Parts: sequence; structure tokens; C-alpha cells
Amino acid sequence: MKIGLYFGTFNPIHIGHLIIANHVAEYSGLDQIWIVVTPHNPLKNKQTLLDDYQRLQLVFLATEEYPKIKPSDIEFKLSQPNYTVNTLAHLQEKFPQNIFSLIMGEDNLKSLHKWKNFEVILENYEIYVYPRIDTNGQTAESISEKAKILKFKNNSKIHFIDAPIVEISSTFIRENIKNKKNVRPLLPSKVWEYIDHNNLYKK
Repeated sequence: MKIGLYFGTFNPIHIGHLIIANHVAEYSGLDQIWIVVTPHNPLKNKQTLLDDYQRLQLVFLATEEYPKIKPSDIEFKLSQPNYTVNTLAHLQEKFPQNIFSLIMGEDNLKSLHKWKNFEVILENYEIYVYPRIDTNGQTAESISEKAKILKFKNNSKIHFIDAPIVEISSTFIRENIKNKKNVRPLLPSKVWEYIDHNNLYKK
């Protein structure tokens, strides 16, 4: 089975995440997308980051009606701080029958060369890249960062996908819940209900 791994804190997961995950699931040839919830780094200030299992529960609620999209707590079981290359090695050992790929935004691709053992990742795993908007309202590929992405254009392991560009951030959602704004349209209905019922992000 071909599995795409979509990493993030998902604090909280929102409709933008689902749009990306579903697009890759439907149009990339992958069989499933695993939403890999990144655990809280004990060396960093927690600030507004929800408990690991609450965020996992939100991902479960968001994806339970999408048979191709699954929540994953695989990184909860690994020592912290963890690196993507270690997670990939662990998954390959645990599920040798599966073929794993990465899903990331253009912004992450630009910094891929800074990742631990990124050459190992590039050599052994396919990467599916979706477009992102930069801080000036342009796609990352349309400005100076283009040079950082061009070096990957001819790499057969990297696939640029024509996914919708969704300008929604978890930070925006958290801040506006705190400010008593209605962000319900930006969240899957069950995610909103869980957040509202448990008074999350309101302080």
C-alpha cells in the first residue's frame, strides 16, 4: 500500500488541512494519507499547544468520514526531540509491506536541505509538494525563493501537485476563538463541536 505522510501539530486541524489531504489522496496515486500528529516537544514552551491526545482526537473527528485519510500517533511513541528521517525508518521497519511518501508545502521544501539526513530522505522517499502563499501574498515559487525550489524541479522523487491554495492557519483560528469570533466555517463540524464543548483555545 502507498501511504502519504502529512506531518504537523494540527492545533487545531482545519478544513485547509483536509482539502490538501483529500486532494493528494484522490489525485496522486497514493492509497492512503496518514495525518501524523507531531507531539509536544518537552524542551519547548507549550504556549497554546493542546495536549497531544486532544489534537489526535480532533484529527480523528475530522477524518472519520474520509476512508483514505487516517490519524496517526506514531511519533508519540518515539523519543523526543524526533526527526523525520527517524520516523520514516521506524515506519518502514514496522510496516515493511507499505511504501511511504512525504507530503509538504513549498515552504518546507525550501528548508529541506536543513533537515537531518535530508539526502537519505530524498534518495529513498517520494515527496509530494503542494503550493503555499508567502507573507507578501504571492506563491513561494513566484518570488526570490524560486531559486531554492528550482534545484528540486528535476528530481524524479519530488512531485509538485496542483492542489488548491488555502489561506487558513491554525494560529488565526486559535486567536479568533480567544477573541470570541465565529470561526465555525473554517473547521470540520465535529472538530468545532469538540472545541466549543470543551472550551478549548478560549483563554
